Amino acid sequence: MVVETLVVAVWAMLPAYIPNNVAVLAGGGRPIDGGRRLDDGKRILGDGKTWRGTAFGTAAGVVVALLLNALNGLLGLGLPEFPITAAVGLAFGAMLGDILASFAKRRTGRKRGAVFPVVDQLDFVVVALLLTAILSFGWFRETFTLAVIVAVIVLTPILHVGTNAIAYAFGLKDEPW
Repeated sequence: MVVETLVVAVWAMLPAYIPNNVAVLAGGGRPIDGGRRLDDGKRILGDGKTWRGTAFGTAAGVVVALLLNALNGLLGLGLPEFPITAAVGLAFGAMLGDILASFAKRRTGRKRGAVFPVVDQLDFVVVALLLTAILSFGWFRETFTLAVIVAVIVLTPILHVGTNAIAYAFGLKDEPW
């Protein structure tokens, strides 16, 4: 039962786990905030949140969901199939969560890449789950049981720290968190 819950948790979250990694690799270009600042003089989001990164990250998450659907059908794994609304909710929700965290970082005086404990690890998860619940409520309710949500909340920080350390080791990130 525990292993099955962990497998479902990782499977169901893959379309949300992938987008921010792809955004790091494919990002760059015009920042979403266009360089604008709020009345406090601080950037709205900063240079790290770009239109290209958001578009590529979202597209990658949706493609992952579609590939998982194909794999599931081909191998008969019996894991949740992603309706397109859930795929978009998970992928774009992950990107939106990261964007909102960047906004919060700027408001609290944190620089780009500065550590923001808990928020850094779960921002994208919370918004991905909320947006998916809005866009595909039946699928969300069926897939994200309480046990699966708990597994996601426990696993995500571990996976987040691990993948960031690897990206840092390969020179893809400026900081290991």
